[in-house]
Amino acid sequence: MCPQDHPASKNMKPRHSTIVFCSALALFCLFSTEARSADPSGRTVILVSIDGLADYYFDDPRAKMPTIRGLAAKGARAKRMEGSFPTVTWPNHTTLVTGVHPGKHGVIGNNYFDRETKKTVPFIPDPLFDKDEIVLVPTVYDLAHGAGLKTAGVIWPATRNARTLDWQVPDVFDQEIFESNSTQSLLAEFKEAGIPYWRQMEWCKAGGAGKPKRDWMYTRMCEHILKTHRPNLLLLHLVTVDAIEHAVGRSADEVYWAIDDSDRCVRELMDAVEAAGLSDRAAYFICADHGFITYTKQILPNLVLREEGLRSGKGLKLVQKAYAQAQGGGCFIYLLDGVENREATIAQLAKRFATVEGVETVIGPKDFSKFGHRLPAEDPREPDLMLSAADGYSFSGGESGDDVIVETDQPKGSHGYSPFHPQMGANFVASGAGIKEGVVLEAISATDVAPTIAAVLGLEMKNTEGRVLKEILEE
Repeated sequence: MCPQDHPASKNMKPRHSTIVFCSALALFCLFSTEARSADPSGRTVILVSIDGLADYYFDDPRAKMPTIRGLAAKGARAKRMEGSFPTVTWPNHTTLVTGVHPGKHGVIGNNYFDRETKKTVPFIPDPLFDKDEIVLVPTVYDLAHGAGLKTAGVIWPATRNARTLDWQVPDVFDQEIFESNSTQSLLAEFKEAGIPYWRQMEWCKAGGAGKPKRDWMYTRMCEHILKTHRPNLLLLHLVTVDAIEHAVGRSADEVYWAIDDSDRCVRELMDAVEAAGLSDRAAYFICADHGFITYTKQILPNLVLREEGLRSGKGLKLVQKAYAQAQGGGCFIYLLDGVENREATIAQLAKRFATVEGVETVIGPKDFSKFGHRLPAEDPREPDLMLSAADGYSFSGGESGDDVIVETDQPKGSHGYSPFHPQMGANFVASGAGIKEGVVLEAISATDVAPTIAAVLGLEMKNTEGRVLKEILEE
């Protein structure tokens, strides 16, 4: 998903990015060497993420998705797929392709707060960083490329300028960055085919109204790639369902239209696979990154920090010893310079936030690993405390006024909450070549997707936190 405006530019990278890039490059080189001895299956795997398609829609009769349900009937599905915290787009799409949680893969949220510059650093929508600067572990497309397979990605988060995607269109808002980091030969082909990539920024600026147009365009791009280049692995991110849910909340009439529209995109991809003569070798993974919650109240944690004496003033006179970085239904609390007894302050804030209306879960340092994160001593981008909101609430980074809880003008939708929240489960369907028919699993993890895709391609993905879902694979 694209924010409407962002002041960040390509030249504003935080100082730590060079170190991160070197670490990622070293891991990639090592991993590529290991992968070249693999024996690929010759299959084509298409991974589609329908952003925001919660698991509860699968059995909802109002959700018209015959294509996705048809794939499940001929293949396998999970009743629930548990994501990573925070359950937002950038970290969870990275989990889907790495098989590890944010503390290991490095994309810890849609953004983070830099303690040195005292500014928010965005990951979404890839305005600053190339993939190798932020993704610290190998991906399934790195593995496939290293094994000599052909790879493609269309609007997949955290893949900007990924050197192991043979054909790429990044999930970027700014038109110049979008075009300069796309595969140039591919853009020429799109122009010849009348696929209007030059309208990316225009349709991003249109917000929710532009997202169905964007999904239409991204599907056309994938159809072209399938028919023209026949990749072994194709990644596609569809954005309309998420946009509508943010605007009106989950399970609204408009959301059901969006689900139907995304189902159409999947059907058209299948038609393109058939036209390309790939049907017998194609496997489909139709997933999502998170569920959705409807909220009518927002929590302003920075006002709590003011009450605790950790923020004061505003503008040029702002004094901040702590900052709350909202992640939708999740929140990162950062302690900054000037806090003398950090452990005692963290403990005090944990107690304080536990009493705030709408805060359901307070995650202290001892529980970071349970939620897939490292401590700030291991990664300075990590917060000192994490929060998850209750049903009906979401976090805001604002701090105007005096009320910690404010009501919205109408119901809206959010995600980012604890992955253990019952409404945060994501969709998972796998079908086609190499997938057993009629398998229904109770629950899986998003970390299971990458190693399972690797297995379908005849490869082995090592050092993941997830597992190969052997029970859905043909012998």
